[in-house]
Amino acid sequence: MKYTYQEKTFTIDRYPTTDNKSLQAWSAADEHILNYLEEDEIACEKVVIYNDRFGFLSTILSENKPTAIIDFKSQEKAFQINFEDNELKIELPTNSSIGDLTDQYNLALIKIPKSLDLFRLQLAQAHGALSENGEVICGFMTKYFSKQYLTIAAEYFKDCSQSKAWKKSRILILKGKKVVEKENLITEIEFSGNKVFKQHYGVFSAKNIDHATQFFIDNMDVRLDHNKILDLGSGNGILAYAIQEEKPLTEIHLLDDSLLALESSKMNIEGEKILFHYNDCLADFEDHSFDLIISNPPFHFEHETNIEVALDLFKEVKRVLKKGGSFQMVTSNHLNSKTHLYKLFHKVDIVSQDLKFVVYNCHQ
Repeated sequence: MKYTYQEKTFTIDRYPTTDNKSLQAWSAADEHILNYLEEDEIACEKVVIYNDRFGFLSTILSENKPTAIIDFKSQEKAFQINFEDNELKIELPTNSSIGDLTDQYNLALIKIPKSLDLFRLQLAQAHGALSENGEVICGFMTKYFSKQYLTIAAEYFKDCSQSKAWKKSRILILKGKKVVEKENLITEIEFSGNKVFKQHYGVFSAKNIDHATQFFIDNMDVRLDHNKILDLGSGNGILAYAIQEEKPLTEIHLLDDSLLALESSKMNIEGEKILFHYNDCLADFEDHSFDLIISNPPFHFEHETNIEVALDLFKEVKRVLKKGGSFQMVTSNHLNSKTHLYKLFHKVDIVSQDLKFVVYNCHQ
């Protein structure tokens, strides 16, 4: 899609692509940030950008060489595609929300995330890297905003003000750094026995083991001949850990699009036959290479629901699954995943089902 800013026209597309015409590569909140920068004549020198999912802000502001905080492999690929499409030869400095920002910045741009914990993690990082007179500009859609964001912002900044609404979006402006102690933003979750899972702020299910995951653990069917296993969308590593407890000599691969999730899983599971993969697809795996693939697949990103990403993953699962292999997954009842799974696998069993979730076993 085309977007014009300061008489320059840019092409900004989503990755992965989608047939859903209601989904685009930016929102009014992104535009509002740009408008605010232009109207207030804010210099975009020494700027760091958060949650720029498809590189919209980073592409348009590329001449200023902003530092892009990239927390997803798919986000990294979206940046590459949009920079190539706009013939930008600039290589931006990048980091992650859990990395060390060694430079000092005058400005941080944050597209406010759905997760309050992720907002805290990113705000704490930005606060630590800002100059004394630095400013944070946060864009958000009003229907997704709550006072809890303001409460968090007020812990780090003295002056927290909001703009007027524009296209159902607002800007939150943060100035005046407070003195705060450095925090260890790691969540601990108790599991069965004495096991405590650790994960970075912003990773899914921060307060407890979510019902779908526990339901899946209780209904997974891991056989003796399942010697090579893939945990697809592995999160904090709890499913892989549960399998390792039962089959300690099994080769288990953990793959996730989220860097924060994958780095969290490294705190929870280890071993010579435990391998980690930071990717949004299965392109690095050979055909027919896994005996078992398990997944609590992604159907949501932030406030979006898009089944297309999961359906593309299902096709890749079929390719990398051995003949006679098993693909087991848990999902919400209302998504009717069985219809799509039947098109790919010759047999699909419902292992267990409750009021909210269903566990499928798909046979290759």
